[in-house]
Amino acid sequence: MHTDIVSRVRADLTGSVEEKTKNSYSRFFKEEVKCHGVKSAVVGKLAKDYFKELKSAGQADKENIFALGEELLQSDYCEEAFVAFEWAYMVRAEYTEADFFVFEHWVENYVNNWAKCDTLCNHAVGSFIEKFPSYIENLKLWAQSDNRWLRRASAVTLILPARKGLFLPEIFEISDLLLTDKDDLVRKGYGWMLKEASKPHLQEVFDYVMKNKKEMPRTSLRYAIEKFPADLRAKAMEK
Repeated sequence: MHTDIVSRVRADLTGSVEEKTKNSYSRFFKEEVKCHGVKSAVVGKLAKDYFKELKSAGQADKENIFALGEELLQSDYCEEAFVAFEWAYMVRAEYTEADFFVFEHWVENYVNNWAKCDTLCNHAVGSFIEKFPSYIENLKLWAQSDNRWLRRASAVTLILPARKGLFLPEIFEISDLLLTDKDDLVRKGYGWMLKEASKPHLQEVFDYVMKNKKEMPRTSLRYAIEKFPADLRAKAMEK
């Protein structure tokens, strides 16, 4: 059943390639990426349809879904990673603490561009952290990793929780750890996290930015203040 589903997913993806989509990928990524060239709406529908099929066959339990995900990830194709990460999110009701280390293994071994990082972390890992908040301590370790994707992941995992007003002290701690990061995608990642946190916590994020803006790279600063009212944005941008 395993290989059967995986090879059918792959065949469907190969059959849905569009040259135009394939060519647009090079615009989005600075690094080399391996993509079939399938529109994300098509990939999303495919992930849902196959998940339904697995469910009706009684094969959508978390262990099976993670094993299938691992198999899909080994091809390195963006779209196959998207299906794997989407499926992992669909079994979030079954998450247990040990799953953190599955996700960590995936970031360390299979995430090699920002789209994979964000697809996995915004949804699956973010939901995991809401369920088991003590693992934010592990995100702080990610923030100190040599692996740029673990560092970006430490911030983008908290995007959706930040939007809900959760974990503000930890968001600031992770921003402190990433504050002067040399990597552009890490800078954008924590700036994005601060931007989301500013929606429910405008004053606190404004104060944080004002306190740190001398050290904060302009990229991070611009992301962080994007949703500020004009007057606060102008204050933050003053040299």
